[in-house]
Amino acid sequence: MVKDWEKLNSEEIANFRIFKMRRDTRRSPRTGKEHSFFVLESPDWVNVVPLTPDGQVVMIHQFRHGTAEVTLEIPGGMVDAGEDDPAEAVRRELLEETGYAAEEIIHIGTVDPNPAFLNNQCHTYLALNACWQQQPQFDSAEDIEVTLVPLADVAGLIANGRITHALVVAAFYHYENYKKQSEK
Repeated sequence: MVKDWEKLNSEEIANFRIFKMRRDTRRSPRTGKEHSFFVLESPDWVNVVPLTPDGQVVMIHQFRHGTAEVTLEIPGGMVDAGEDDPAEAVRRELLEETGYAAEEIIHIGTVDPNPAFLNNQCHTYLALNACWQQQPQFDSAEDIEVTLVPLADVAGLIANGRITHALVVAAFYHYENYKKQSEK
């Protein structure tokens, strides 16, 4: 049986705008040897699958610096300090990035983006009856184009590699699972 590794030491080694890096020293319960591991501490994230009354998904095109490409994604972002409920961040991010607001926000799943070295979670929500309310309010580091995509097209966009963001793919998995559970 796999056992927890005893933490011997933990130190912050860098602090950036959206994450901190720390080095943890832990002892292997199997070998007794000490090893260093690097962990990125990041706030929790949210993703939202916003559906319009006519079955369109409100999606965004955004340049991503990690891959140096424009991606097709759903709205999302960090849970800000003071937002005790991730649903608050969902409402804020949806309105800021797209100008849309929704009648109902439903939590449909949570994943650990990469537990090998990240300590945060990504919470996925479904936003029902999303309707345009105002012009988006981008921050100075965002350039976003809003697009409506028929929900029926999403699986094909994932299959053909147009949607590649792992957390977006996970969000649509959560949506499909939610739909199956709702139909029971």
